[in-house]
Amino acid sequence: MSISEGRDIAERAAPEVGSPADGGRSFRRLAFASLVGSVIEGYDFGLYGVAAALVFPKVFFPSLGSAAATVASLGTLGVAFVARPLGAILFGHLGDRIGRRATLIATVLGIGLGTAFMGLIPPAASIGVAAPILIILLRAVQGLALGGEWQGAALLVTEQAPRNRRGFYAMFPQLGASIPIALSALTLLIVSSAVDPDTFIAWGWRVPFLASAPLVAVALYIRLKVEETDAFVADRNRGKAASVPLFEAFKEQPGTILRSAGVALTTLTLVYVAQSFVANYGVTHVGLSRNEVLVATMVSGFFYAGFTCLSAVLSDRMSRRVLIGGSHLVAVVWALLLFPLLNTGSFAAYIVGLCGSMAIAGLAYGGVAVFLPEQFPTRYRYTASGVAYQITGLLGGGLAPVLAPVVLASSGSAALGYLLAGISVVAAACTFSLKDKGKDSMDWSDARSGS
Repeated sequence: MSISEGRDIAERAAPEVGSPADGGRSFRRLAFASLVGSVIEGYDFGLYGVAAALVFPKVFFPSLGSAAATVASLGTLGVAFVARPLGAILFGHLGDRIGRRATLIATVLGIGLGTAFMGLIPPAASIGVAAPILIILLRAVQGLALGGEWQGAALLVTEQAPRNRRGFYAMFPQLGASIPIALSALTLLIVSSAVDPDTFIAWGWRVPFLASAPLVAVALYIRLKVEETDAFVADRNRGKAASVPLFEAFKEQPGTILRSAGVALTTLTLVYVAQSFVANYGVTHVGLSRNEVLVATMVSGFFYAGFTCLSAVLSDRMSRRVLIGGSHLVAVVWALLLFPLLNTGSFAAYIVGLCGSMAIAGLAYGGVAVFLPEQFPTRYRYTASGVAYQITGLLGGGLAPVLAPVVLASSGSAALGYLLAGISVVAAACTFSLKDKGKDSMDWSDARSGS
């Protein structure tokens, strides 16, 4: 028997990194650790998106007209998305240099505390222009922390999970971004139903923001209990750590990073346009009440979570590239049907429109948390996947909701449908241009040598 044959047999017989035989690493703890931080991320962003559409124009921008106040309020959504790529670089550097675990502890604190402090900002009627300035500053802090949260949570499980179960375990950080849409809408709905409209605008909206503080405590406790991923430890032991991960990533795989930025584009565009712009559209154009919009948003959140789970499970059974790319193509058709459906003025049609959008978003999203990290080597994986994802967030989550009311005012809802369809076409092209690496190991260090 040759030395190479013996090594191959030994590698096949050895337990795979992250398998139950490798030393008893608790997958339930890892899954929960990745889930809980993402829940706070999703809760905060879902909450802020709805509040920015329904509450903040009156609380923080009362001196502007109705339309201008809505644009200004939704514009604050973009602040976090501008900061997120910077956060991806900062926390990606830390994650690739000192480890995934320590970095995720810092990100969850930044996200949760930023949201809690938002609930304490006095209205513009009390402190004038300082109120929107404080909101913008806290959004920037959130954005920096969020820039490092998603990819770190994804790596915490994907770098540990067995090869044939990576998609399933990557479901948990994805669920953390989808479940809170229903949770945040439900929280606002409960508070809105419990108090009269004036009281809700005066202080009731603050309760859900302050409620994020206990979530932070739970997330911090859980993340302090988890260990570093085996792939990172193995890479560090080989002396393969990148000195400046950002530079190495763009030196080795610039095209892959840019194309990867399109993988989640349909999802983030549909989610943030639906949560913020479509919520406002339901009140101002369809004629629905605030509570009807909150009910529809809550129900759509369950569709998002359910189809995210379905997508994650399917991603272990079929090509992730085909699953995600095919979902983008479905979104092209749906985008052209969405606003004619909403414009019927029916509450039932509004729910169908919102739930259909979120179902397609979930189907495209479930496999993203494993498909993106698989494109990059361990040495700069945190940075590269994070930068790619946050570029997506800047375009789909930051720019699209701000452009939506402008396009609607200038060209009508049909033009907005074409814009969403065009975004989905770009997302499909980017996804199909990447390689499917579902059968490869996550423990590889050199982009030039592959996996």
